[in-house]
Amino acid sequence: MGSITSSLFISLDGVIESPDKWHFPYFNDEMGAVVGEQMGKADATLLGRQTYDEFASYWPSADPADPFTQAMNGGRKYVVSSTLESADWENSSVVNGDVAAELTTLKADHNLGTTGSATLVRWMLEQGLVDELHLLVHPIVVGSGKKLFADGASVPLSLVSSTTFSTGVLHLVYAPAQA
Repeated sequence: MGSITSSLFISLDGVIESPDKWHFPYFNDEMGAVVGEQMGKADATLLGRQTYDEFASYWPSADPADPFTQAMNGGRKYVVSSTLESADWENSSVVNGDVAAELTTLKADHNLGTTGSATLVRWMLEQGLVDELHLLVHPIVVGSGKKLFADGASVPLSLVSSTTFSTGVLHLVYAPAQA
């Protein structure tokens, strides 16, 4: 049996939007090791349509000598979308229709990793499909932007582990709370 693991960069005030504007001053070898480990555990990547579009416009022309480029381009990718008709980026397939059933089927045979794709992650958490949620909480208040959870959302989680990086970033790992 496989799993779905989601990893997100998040600010202290819960913002996950545009990490390219606030995340990089906190990136170091500790965080790189965690990101690399998460990528290494997944045998396929799950992406929402917006993240897929962003990644598909960047990674195919990125430095081919970079190991992240090789992993992103060569790895299996599933993009969840009700509007995308085809996924042209190398090794990509569209998941639509009964998404929960399709993801459950994929999860039976794969360790799926999700990066970014906040709308997808939020929905999967609400559906009980996420096995581990990795939050890299940055010590910054961004002030505005899309948050992981909408007002009124309730998703019970249990803390599995926590690590503090030298930059002040917290790596928090959550699993679904036991009923």
